[in-house]
Amino acid sequence: MEQRQPESGSDQIAARRRKLAALREQGGDVYPNDFRPDTTAAVLHARHDQASDETLGSVAPARLAGRVMGLRDFGKAAFVQLQDGSGRIQVHVRRDHIAGEGYETLRALDLGDVVGVWGGLMRTRTGELTVLAAGLRLLTKALRPLPEKWHGLQDVEMRHRRRYLDLLVNPEVRVVFERRARIIEHVRRFLAERGFLEVETPMMQAIPGGAAARPFVTHHNALGIDLYLRVAPELFLKRLVVGGMERVFELNRTFRNEGISTEHNPEFTILEVYQAYATFEDMMTLTEALIGHVADVVLGSRVIPYGEREIDLSAPWRRADMQALVAEATGLGAGDLGSVDALRAVAARRGVPLPARPTAGKILVALFEHVVEPELIQPTFVLRYPVDVSPLARRSAGAPDLVDRFELFIGAREIANAFSELNDPDDQRARFEEQLEDRMAGDEEAHAMDEDYVQALEYGMPPTAGLGIGIDRLVMLLTNSSSIRNVILFPQLRPERRP
Repeated sequence: MEQRQPESGSDQIAARRRKLAALREQGGDVYPNDFRPDTTAAVLHARHDQASDETLGSVAPARLAGRVMGLRDFGKAAFVQLQDGSGRIQVHVRRDHIAGEGYETLRALDLGDVVGVWGGLMRTRTGELTVLAAGLRLLTKALRPLPEKWHGLQDVEMRHRRRYLDLLVNPEVRVVFERRARIIEHVRRFLAERGFLEVETPMMQAIPGGAAARPFVTHHNALGIDLYLRVAPELFLKRLVVGGMERVFELNRTFRNEGISTEHNPEFTILEVYQAYATFEDMMTLTEALIGHVADVVLGSRVIPYGEREIDLSAPWRRADMQALVAEATGLGAGDLGSVDALRAVAARRGVPLPARPTAGKILVALFEHVVEPELIQPTFVLRYPVDVSPLARRSAGAPDLVDRFELFIGAREIANAFSELNDPDDQRARFEEQLEDRMAGDEEAHAMDEDYVQALEYGMPPTAGLGIGIDRLVMLLTNSSSIRNVILFPQLRPERRP
Protein backbone atom coordinates (compact mmCIF):
# COMPACT_ATOMS: atom_id res chain seq x y z
CA MET A 1 0.00 0.00 0.00
CA GLU A 2 1.12 3.51 -0.77
CA GLN A 3 2.86 5.10 2.22
CA ARG A 4 1.43 8.44 3.37
CA GLN A 5 3.63 11.43 3.79
CA PRO A 6 4.33 12.25 7.45
CA GLU A 7 1.95 14.81 8.83
CA SER A 8 4.39 16.58 11.14
CA GLY A 9 8.02 16.58 12.19
CA SER A 10 9.29 15.22 8.89
CA ASP A 11 12.64 16.22 7.51
CA GLN A 12 10.98 17.62 4.39
CA ILE A 13 8.64 19.88 6.33
CA ALA A 14 11.51 21.08 8.53
CA ALA A 15 13.65 21.85 5.46
CA ARG A 16 10.83 23.83 3.85
CA ARG A 17 10.27 25.82 7.01
CA ARG A 18 13.97 26.68 7.11
CA LYS A 19 13.73 28.02 3.57
CA LEU A 20 10.68 30.05 4.54
CA ALA A 21 12.51 31.50 7.56
CA ALA A 22 15.49 32.47 5.39
CA LEU A 23 13.18 34.23 2.92
CA ARG A 24 11.55 36.17 5.73
CA GLU A 25 14.93 37.26 7.06
CA GLN A 26 15.74 38.72 3.64
CA GLY A 27 12.73 41.02 3.99
CA GLY A 28 9.80 41.56 1.69
CA ASP A 29 6.46 39.81 1.47
CA VAL A 30 6.87 36.04 1.27
CA TYR A 31 3.16 35.61 0.43
CA PRO A 32 2.60 38.46 -2.06
CA ASN A 33 -0.69 39.14 -3.81
CA ASP A 34 0.30 41.55 -6.55
CA PHE A 35 1.21 39.20 -9.41
CA ARG A 36 -1.35 39.04 -12.24
CA PRO A 37 -1.02 36.37 -14.95
CA ASP A 38 -2.24 37.33 -18.41
CA THR A 39 -2.56 33.87 -19.97
CA THR A 40 -2.74 30.16 -19.14
CA ALA A 41 -0.88 27.02 -20.08
CA ALA A 42 -3.81 25.78 -22.17
CA VAL A 43 -4.03 29.03 -24.14
CA LEU A 44 -0.30 28.97 -24.93
CA HIS A 45 -0.46 25.36 -26.11
CA ALA A 46 -3.57 26.01 -28.21
CA ARG A 47 -2.06 29.05 -29.91
CA HIS A 48 1.56 28.05 -30.32
CA ASP A 49 2.07 24.27 -30.21
CA GLN A 50 2.24 24.16 -34.01
CA ALA A 51 4.08 27.48 -34.47
CA SER A 52 7.52 27.60 -36.09
CA ASP A 53 10.59 28.59 -34.09
CA GLU A 54 10.75 31.83 -36.05
CA THR A 55 7.16 32.67 -35.17
CA LEU A 56 7.72 31.87 -31.49
CA GLY A 57 10.52 34.43 -31.40
CA SER A 58 8.04 37.21 -32.24
CA VAL A 59 5.39 36.26 -29.68
CA ALA A 60 4.89 38.79 -26.89
CA PRO A 61 6.17 37.73 -23.45
CA ALA A 62 3.67 35.75 -21.37
CA ARG A 63 2.88 35.99 -17.66
CA LEU A 64 1.76 32.80 -15.95
CA ALA A 65 1.19 31.65 -12.39
CA GLY A 66 0.88 28.13 -11.11
CA ARG A 67 2.22 25.32 -8.99
CA VAL A 68 5.63 23.68 -9.40
CA MET A 69 4.94 20.04 -10.24
CA GLY A 70 8.35 19.13 -11.57
CA LEU A 71 11.85 20.56 -11.09
CA ARG A 72 15.09 19.52 -12.78
CA ASP A 73 18.05 21.67 -11.74
CA PHE A 74 21.26 21.48 -13.76
CA GLY A 75 23.18 24.16 -11.89
CA LYS A 76 23.25 26.98 -14.43
CA ALA A 77 19.84 26.08 -15.84
CA ALA A 78 16.68 24.34 -14.72
CA PHE A 79 13.41 23.07 -16.12
CA VAL A 80 10.20 23.62 -14.16
CA GLN A 81 6.85 21.92 -14.85
CA LEU A 82 4.28 24.60 -14.07
CA GLN A 83 0.64 23.61 -13.52
CA ASP A 84 -2.19 26.13 -13.51
CA GLY A 85 -5.95 25.64 -13.61
CA SER A 86 -5.87 24.79 -17.30
CA GLY A 87 -2.97 22.34 -17.50
CA ARG A 88 0.84 22.22 -17.55
CA ILE A 89 3.63 23.93 -19.43
CA GLN A 90 7.39 23.73 -19.18
CA VAL A 91 9.47 26.70 -18.00
CA HIS A 92 13.19 27.00 -18.74
CA VAL A 93 15.17 29.03 -16.20
CA ARG A 94 18.73 30.06 -17.18
CA ARG A 95 21.09 31.94 -14.92
CA ASP A 96 22.34 34.13 -17.80
CA HIS A 97 18.82 35.04 -18.93
CA ILE A 98 16.74 35.61 -15.82
CA ALA A 99 16.53 39.05 -14.23
CA GLY A 100 17.26 40.19 -10.67
CA GLU A 101 16.89 37.60 -7.92
CA GLY A 102 14.93 35.18 -10.08
CA TYR A 103 17.62 32.53 -10.12
CA GLU A 104 18.13 32.76 -6.37
CA THR A 105 14.38 32.27 -6.01
CA LEU A 106 14.78 29.05 -7.96
CA ARG A 107 17.18 27.78 -5.30
CA ALA A 108 14.43 28.14 -2.67
CA LEU A 109 11.77 26.30 -4.66
CA ASP A 110 10.22 22.97 -3.73
CA LEU A 111 7.61 20.87 -5.46
CA GLY A 112 4.20 22.30 -4.70
CA ASP A 113 5.30 25.93 -4.42
CA VAL A 114 3.22 28.50 -6.30
CA VAL A 115 5.22 30.83 -8.53
CA GLY A 116 4.74 33.61 -11.03
CA VAL A 117 6.87 33.57 -14.18
CA TRP A 118 7.16 35.77 -17.26
CA GLY A 119 9.09 35.46 -20.48
CA GLY A 120 9.02 34.64 -24.18
CA LEU A 121 8.39 31.30 -25.85
CA MET A 122 10.85 28.80 -27.26
CA ARG A 123 10.97 25.16 -28.26
CA THR A 124 13.42 22.66 -26.78
CA ARG A 125 15.45 20.21 -28.82
CA THR A 126 12.72 17.62 -28.22
CA GLY A 127 10.14 20.02 -29.67
CA GLU A 128 8.36 20.90 -26.43
CA LEU A 129 6.80 24.35 -26.17
CA THR A 130 8.55 26.13 -23.31
CA VAL A 131 8.51 29.50 -21.56
CA LEU A 132 12.03 30.98 -21.39
CA ALA A 133 11.85 32.74 -18.04
CA ALA A 134 12.90 36.36 -17.88
CA GLY A 135 11.62 36.61 -14.29
CA LEU A 136 10.48 34.32 -11.51
CA ARG A 137 8.70 35.08 -8.21
CA LEU A 138 7.69 32.88 -5.33
CA LEU A 139 4.04 33.56 -4.54
CA THR A 140 3.25 30.84 -2.02
CA LYS A 141 5.57 28.48 -0.14
CA ALA A 142 4.17 24.96 0.23
CA LEU A 143 5.20 23.76 3.68
CA ARG A 144 3.99 20.21 3.18
CA PRO A 145 5.28 18.05 0.32
CA LEU A 146 2.90 16.70 -2.28
CA PRO A 147 2.46 12.93 -2.35
CA GLU A 148 5.25 11.50 -4.49
CA LYS A 149 3.32 8.59 -6.00
CA TRP A 150 -0.29 9.63 -5.73
CA HIS A 151 -1.25 8.21 -9.11
CA GLY A 152 -2.73 4.79 -8.50
CA LEU A 153 -2.82 5.36 -4.76
CA GLN A 154 -4.75 2.59 -3.02
CA ASP A 155 -5.84 4.77 -0.11
CA VAL A 156 -9.08 5.84 -1.77
CA GLU A 157 -10.47 7.28 1.45
CA MET A 158 -7.53 9.68 1.73
CA ARG A 159 -8.18 10.89 -1.82
CA HIS A 160 -11.77 11.70 -0.86
CA ARG A 161 -10.82 13.19 2.49
CA ARG A 162 -8.17 15.48 0.99
CA ARG A 163 -9.74 16.23 -2.33
CA TYR A 164 -7.48 19.24 -2.82
CA LEU A 165 -4.49 16.89 -3.12
CA ASP A 166 -6.44 14.53 -5.36
CA LEU A 167 -7.23 17.42 -7.70
CA LEU A 168 -3.64 18.63 -7.70
CA VAL A 169 -2.02 15.40 -8.71
CA ASN A 170 -4.73 13.50 -10.61
CA PRO A 171 -5.83 15.48 -13.68
CA GLU A 172 -8.61 12.98 -14.46
CA VAL A 173 -10.36 13.93 -11.21
CA ARG A 174 -10.69 17.53 -12.34
CA VAL A 175 -12.27 16.29 -15.59
CA VAL A 176 -15.05 14.55 -13.63
CA PHE A 177 -16.01 17.73 -11.81
CA GLU A 178 -15.75 19.89 -14.90
CA ARG A 179 -18.15 17.45 -16.57
CA ARG A 180 -20.44 17.60 -13.54
CA ALA A 181 -20.63 21.38 -13.89
CA ARG A 182 -21.53 21.07 -17.57
CA ILE A 183 -24.21 18.45 -16.83
CA ILE A 184 -25.89 20.75 -14.30
CA GLU A 185 -25.57 23.74 -16.63
CA HIS A 186 -27.34 21.90 -19.46
CA VAL A 187 -30.05 20.46 -17.19
CA ARG A 188 -30.94 24.00 -16.15
CA ARG A 189 -30.81 25.28 -19.71
CA PHE A 190 -32.98 22.42 -21.01
CA LEU A 191 -35.72 23.15 -18.47
CA ALA A 192 -35.57 26.93 -18.84
CA GLU A 193 -35.99 26.60 -22.61
CA ARG A 194 -39.21 24.66 -21.96
CA GLY A 195 -40.74 27.31 -19.77
CA PHE A 196 -39.82 25.96 -16.33
CA LEU A 197 -38.97 28.52 -13.67
CA GLU A 198 -36.14 27.76 -11.23
CA VAL A 199 -37.11 28.44 -7.62
CA GLU A 200 -35.69 27.95 -4.13
CA THR A 201 -37.62 26.47 -1.23
CA PRO A 202 -36.69 26.09 2.46
CA MET A 203 -33.77 23.90 3.48
CA MET A 204 -34.95 23.95 7.11
CA GLN A 205 -38.49 22.77 7.61
CA ALA A 206 -40.80 22.47 10.61
CA ILE A 207 -42.15 19.18 9.22
CA PRO A 208 -39.86 16.99 7.08
CA GLY A 209 -41.87 15.78 4.12
CA GLY A 210 -41.81 14.71 0.50
CA ALA A 211 -39.92 11.43 0.91
CA ALA A 212 -39.67 8.35 3.10
CA ALA A 213 -36.44 9.20 4.91
CA ARG A 214 -35.07 9.96 8.36
CA PRO A 215 -34.22 13.67 8.72
CA PHE A 216 -31.41 15.52 10.42
CA VAL A 217 -32.61 17.59 13.36
CA THR A 218 -31.38 21.04 14.37
CA HIS A 219 -32.64 23.65 16.82
CA HIS A 220 -33.61 27.27 16.26
CA ASN A 221 -32.69 29.14 19.43
CA ALA A 222 -34.70 32.31 18.81
CA LEU A 223 -37.92 30.44 18.02
CA GLY A 224 -37.24 27.73 20.58
CA ILE A 225 -38.22 24.94 18.17
CA ASP A 226 -36.60 22.00 16.45
CA LEU A 227 -36.26 22.21 12.68
CA TYR A 228 -35.34 19.55 10.15
CA LEU A 229 -33.01 19.66 7.19
CA ARG A 230 -35.25 18.84 4.29
CA VAL A 231 -35.47 15.30 2.96
CA ALA A 232 -37.10 16.64 -0.23
CA PRO A 233 -38.38 19.97 -1.60
CA GLU A 234 -41.53 18.33 -2.97
CA LEU A 235 -44.30 19.65 -0.75
CA PHE A 236 -43.16 23.28 -1.02
CA LEU A 237 -42.85 23.02 -4.80
CA LYS A 238 -46.39 21.68 -5.04
CA ARG A 239 -47.58 24.57 -2.87
CA LEU A 240 -46.18 26.80 -5.62
CA VAL A 241 -48.25 24.94 -8.21
CA VAL A 242 -51.31 25.64 -6.04
CA GLY A 243 -50.23 29.30 -6.16
CA GLY A 244 -50.34 29.34 -9.96
CA MET A 245 -46.68 28.66 -10.81
CA GLU A 246 -47.47 25.92 -13.31
CA ARG A 247 -43.93 24.90 -14.32
CA VAL A 248 -41.27 25.01 -11.63
CA PHE A 249 -38.05 23.20 -10.76
CA GLU A 250 -35.45 23.24 -8.05
CA LEU A 251 -31.91 21.92 -8.32
CA ASN A 252 -30.31 21.99 -4.91
CA ARG A 253 -29.14 20.08 -1.85
CA THR A 254 -31.22 17.61 0.15
CA PHE A 255 -30.31 15.80 3.37
CA ARG A 256 -31.20 12.32 4.60
CA ASN A 257 -29.93 10.78 7.82
CA GLU A 258 -29.04 7.45 6.28
CA GLY A 259 -26.06 5.19 5.81
CA ILE A 260 -22.97 6.06 3.79
CA SER A 261 -22.06 3.85 0.83
CA THR A 262 -20.91 3.94 -2.78
CA GLU A 263 -24.51 4.92 -3.70
CA HIS A 264 -25.53 7.12 -0.76
CA ASN A 265 -24.23 10.33 0.74
CA PRO A 266 -26.32 12.00 3.47
CA GLU A 267 -26.00 15.36 1.67
CA PHE A 268 -26.79 15.12 -2.02
CA THR A 269 -28.10 17.09 -5.00
CA ILE A 270 -31.55 16.51 -6.42
CA LEU A 271 -33.56 17.96 -9.28
CA GLU A 272 -37.31 18.17 -8.77
CA VAL A 273 -39.64 19.30 -11.58
CA TYR A 274 -43.39 19.99 -11.39
CA GLN A 275 -45.75 20.62 -14.29
CA ALA A 276 -49.46 21.38 -14.09
CA TYR A 277 -51.83 19.62 -16.49
CA ALA A 278 -49.38 16.77 -17.02
CA THR A 279 -49.17 13.08 -16.09
CA PHE A 280 -46.41 10.68 -15.11
CA GLU A 281 -46.32 9.61 -18.76
CA ASP A 282 -45.43 13.18 -19.73
CA MET A 283 -42.62 12.98 -17.16
CA MET A 284 -41.29 9.83 -18.86
CA THR A 285 -41.09 11.72 -22.14
CA LEU A 286 -39.41 14.67 -20.42
CA THR A 287 -36.90 12.40 -18.66
CA GLU A 288 -35.92 10.60 -21.87
CA ALA A 289 -35.44 13.90 -23.64
CA LEU A 290 -33.55 15.57 -20.78
CA ILE A 291 -31.02 12.80 -20.13
CA GLY A 292 -30.56 12.11 -23.84
CA HIS A 293 -29.96 15.79 -24.52
CA VAL A 294 -27.40 16.11 -21.74
CA ALA A 295 -25.56 13.02 -23.01
CA ASP A 296 -25.51 14.54 -26.51
CA VAL A 297 -24.06 17.90 -25.51
CA VAL A 298 -21.67 16.70 -22.80
CA LEU A 299 -20.48 13.37 -24.23
CA GLY A 300 -21.40 13.67 -27.90
CA SER A 301 -23.13 10.28 -27.88
CA ARG A 302 -26.05 8.41 -26.36
CA VAL A 303 -24.13 5.14 -26.29
CA ILE A 304 -21.89 5.43 -23.25
CA PRO A 305 -19.48 3.14 -21.37
CA TYR A 306 -20.45 2.17 -17.84
CA GLY A 307 -18.19 -0.26 -16.08
CA GLU A 308 -17.66 -3.22 -18.37
CA ARG A 309 -20.87 -2.53 -20.31
CA GLU A 310 -22.23 -0.07 -22.82
CA ILE A 311 -25.51 1.68 -22.08
CA ASP A 312 -27.70 2.99 -24.88
CA LEU A 313 -29.64 6.12 -23.91
CA SER A 314 -31.42 6.36 -27.25
CA ALA A 315 -35.20 6.72 -26.90
CA PRO A 316 -37.62 5.06 -26.51
CA TRP A 317 -36.67 3.34 -23.27
CA ARG A 318 -38.17 0.11 -22.02
CA ARG A 319 -41.34 0.40 -19.92
CA ALA A 320 -42.42 -2.46 -17.63
CA ASP A 321 -44.93 -2.90 -14.80
CA MET A 322 -43.39 -3.73 -11.41
CA GLN A 323 -45.81 -6.61 -10.85
CA ALA A 324 -44.89 -8.22 -14.17
CA LEU A 325 -41.17 -7.90 -13.46
CA VAL A 326 -41.50 -9.49 -10.01
CA ALA A 327 -43.71 -12.28 -11.37
CA GLU A 328 -41.18 -13.04 -14.11
CA ALA A 329 -38.24 -13.07 -11.68
CA THR A 330 -39.92 -15.15 -8.94
CA GLY A 331 -42.37 -17.39 -10.79
CA LEU A 332 -45.35 -15.98 -8.86
CA GLY A 333 -48.71 -16.08 -10.58
CA ALA A 334 -50.83 -13.00 -11.13
CA GLY A 335 -53.17 -14.04 -8.31
CA ASP A 336 -50.27 -14.33 -5.85
CA LEU A 337 -49.02 -10.76 -6.32
CA GLY A 338 -51.68 -9.43 -3.98
CA SER A 339 -51.33 -12.21 -1.41
CA VAL A 340 -49.33 -11.37 1.71
CA ASP A 341 -48.80 -15.08 2.48
CA ALA A 342 -47.53 -15.92 -1.02
CA LEU A 343 -45.23 -12.91 -1.09
CA ARG A 344 -43.95 -13.65 2.42
CA ALA A 345 -43.06 -17.21 1.37
CA VAL A 346 -41.05 -16.01 -1.63
CA ALA A 347 -39.31 -13.36 0.47
CA ALA A 348 -38.33 -16.00 3.02
CA ARG A 349 -36.91 -18.28 0.32
CA ARG A 350 -34.95 -15.42 -1.22
CA GLY A 351 -33.69 -14.08 2.11
CA VAL A 352 -35.42 -10.73 1.61
CA PRO A 353 -36.04 -8.88 4.91
CA LEU A 354 -39.62 -7.76 5.51
CA PRO A 355 -40.54 -4.10 6.09
CA ALA A 356 -42.44 -2.77 9.08
CA ARG A 357 -46.17 -3.61 8.87
CA PRO A 358 -45.56 -5.86 5.85
CA THR A 359 -48.45 -5.35 3.45
CA ALA A 360 -48.57 -7.04 0.05
CA GLY A 361 -47.43 -3.84 -1.65
CA LYS A 362 -44.47 -3.35 0.67
CA ILE A 363 -43.29 -6.95 0.28
CA LEU A 364 -43.69 -6.66 -3.50
CA VAL A 365 -41.39 -3.61 -3.53
CA ALA A 366 -38.86 -5.37 -1.26
CA LEU A 367 -38.76 -8.34 -3.67
CA PHE A 368 -38.36 -5.98 -6.60
CA GLU A 369 -35.43 -4.17 -4.98
CA HIS A 370 -33.57 -7.37 -4.13
CA VAL A 371 -34.40 -9.59 -7.12
CA VAL A 372 -35.18 -7.38 -10.12
CA GLU A 373 -33.36 -4.07 -9.65
CA PRO A 374 -29.80 -5.52 -9.94
CA GLU A 375 -30.66 -6.76 -13.45
CA LEU A 376 -31.93 -3.43 -14.86
CA ILE A 377 -28.86 -2.30 -16.79
CA GLN A 378 -30.35 -0.61 -19.86
CA PRO A 379 -32.74 2.32 -19.23
CA THR A 380 -36.02 0.96 -17.85
CA PHE A 381 -39.09 2.78 -16.58
CA VAL A 382 -40.67 0.62 -13.86
CA LEU A 383 -44.37 1.49 -13.61
CA ARG A 384 -47.36 1.16 -11.28
CA TYR A 385 -46.05 1.12 -7.73
CA PRO A 386 -48.25 0.00 -4.81
CA VAL A 387 -50.19 2.77 -3.13
CA ASP A 388 -48.89 1.82 0.33
CA VAL A 389 -45.34 2.89 -0.61
CA SER A 390 -46.47 5.99 -2.52
CA PRO A 391 -48.29 8.31 -0.11
CA LEU A 392 -48.11 11.36 -2.40
CA ALA A 393 -49.03 9.78 -5.74
CA ARG A 394 -52.37 9.62 -7.59
CA ARG A 395 -54.16 6.27 -7.66
CA SER A 396 -54.29 4.48 -11.01
CA ALA A 397 -57.70 4.54 -12.73
CA GLY A 398 -59.27 1.10 -12.37
CA ALA A 399 -56.54 -0.14 -10.00
CA PRO A 400 -56.89 1.71 -6.68
CA ASP A 401 -54.14 -0.36 -5.00
CA LEU A 402 -51.61 1.03 -7.49
CA VAL A 403 -50.49 4.56 -8.37
CA ASP A 404 -49.45 6.35 -11.56
CA ARG A 405 -45.75 6.30 -10.77
CA PHE A 406 -42.49 5.27 -12.32
CA GLU A 407 -38.91 4.91 -11.24
CA LEU A 408 -36.14 4.97 -13.82
CA PHE A 409 -33.29 2.48 -13.50
CA ILE A 410 -30.05 2.63 -15.47
CA GLY A 411 -26.97 0.58 -14.67
CA ALA A 412 -28.90 -1.20 -11.88
CA ARG A 413 -29.38 2.10 -10.03
CA GLU A 414 -32.42 4.26 -9.48
CA ILE A 415 -31.89 7.52 -11.37
CA ALA A 416 -35.34 9.12 -11.28
CA ASN A 417 -38.71 8.90 -9.55
CA ALA A 418 -41.93 10.48 -10.80
CA PHE A 419 -45.69 10.31 -10.50
CA SER A 420 -48.96 11.95 -11.21
CA GLU A 421 -49.47 13.95 -8.05
CA LEU A 422 -52.22 13.24 -5.57
CA ASN A 423 -54.40 16.37 -5.47
CA ASP A 424 -57.40 14.99 -3.56
CA PRO A 425 -57.01 16.53 -0.07
CA ASP A 426 -59.22 13.91 1.64
CA ASP A 427 -57.25 11.02 0.15
CA GLN A 428 -54.00 12.80 1.05
CA ARG A 429 -55.09 13.18 4.68
CA ALA A 430 -55.99 9.50 4.85
CA ARG A 431 -52.59 8.53 3.38
CA PHE A 432 -50.79 10.67 5.95
CA GLU A 433 -52.79 8.98 8.71
CA GLU A 434 -51.70 5.57 7.39
CA GLN A 435 -48.11 6.79 7.44
CA LEU A 436 -48.55 7.80 11.09
CA GLU A 437 -49.56 4.22 11.85
CA ASP A 438 -46.38 3.02 10.17
CA ARG A 439 -44.40 5.46 12.29
CA MET A 440 -46.07 4.13 15.45
CA ALA A 441 -45.08 0.62 14.32
CA GLY A 442 -41.41 1.65 14.22
CA ASP A 443 -40.90 2.93 10.68
CA GLU A 444 -38.78 6.05 11.32
CA GLU A 445 -38.88 6.95 7.60
CA ALA A 446 -42.68 7.12 7.44
CA HIS A 447 -44.15 10.45 6.38
CA ALA A 448 -45.32 12.91 9.04
CA MET A 449 -48.71 14.60 8.97
CA ASP A 450 -48.52 18.03 7.30
CA GLU A 451 -51.75 19.90 7.99
CA ASP A 452 -50.64 23.01 6.11
CA TYR A 453 -49.96 20.99 2.96
CA VAL A 454 -53.39 19.35 3.16
CA GLN A 455 -54.90 22.80 3.59
CA ALA A 456 -53.04 23.98 0.48
CA LEU A 457 -54.59 21.08 -1.46
CA GLU A 458 -58.00 22.14 -0.19
CA TYR A 459 -57.54 25.42 -2.10
CA GLY A 460 -57.16 23.29 -5.22
CA MET A 461 -54.04 21.99 -6.97
CA PRO A 462 -54.46 21.47 -10.71
CA PRO A 463 -53.78 18.00 -12.10
CA THR A 464 -49.97 17.88 -11.84
CA ALA A 465 -47.03 15.57 -12.44
CA GLY A 466 -43.68 15.69 -10.68
CA LEU A 467 -40.22 14.30 -11.38
CA GLY A 468 -37.15 13.86 -9.21
CA ILE A 469 -33.67 13.04 -10.59
CA GLY A 470 -30.66 12.28 -8.42
CA ILE A 471 -28.01 14.54 -9.92
CA ASP A 472 -25.10 12.74 -8.27
CA ARG A 473 -26.21 9.41 -9.71
CA LEU A 474 -26.76 11.00 -13.12
CA VAL A 475 -23.21 12.34 -12.96
CA MET A 476 -21.97 8.87 -11.95
CA LEU A 477 -23.64 7.48 -15.06
CA LEU A 478 -22.25 10.14 -17.42
CA THR A 479 -18.71 10.01 -15.99
CA ASN A 480 -18.51 6.20 -15.70
CA SER A 481 -17.97 6.46 -11.94
CA SER A 482 -18.62 3.46 -9.70
CA SER A 483 -18.95 5.43 -6.44
CA ILE A 484 -20.95 8.51 -5.51
CA ARG A 485 -17.87 9.70 -3.61
CA ASN A 486 -16.07 10.12 -6.92
CA VAL A 487 -18.58 12.75 -8.10
CA ILE A 488 -18.99 14.76 -4.87
CA LEU A 489 -16.09 17.06 -4.15
CA PHE A 490 -16.21 16.56 -0.39
CA PRO A 491 -18.24 13.44 0.43
CA GLN A 492 -19.20 12.70 4.02
CA LEU A 493 -16.74 10.36 5.72
CA ARG A 494 -16.23 9.00 9.19
CA PRO A 495 -14.03 11.23 11.35
CA GLU A 496 -10.35 10.59 10.69
CA ARG A 497 -8.54 8.72 13.39
CA ARG A 498 -5.39 10.53 14.40
CA PRO A 499 -2.52 9.02 16.37
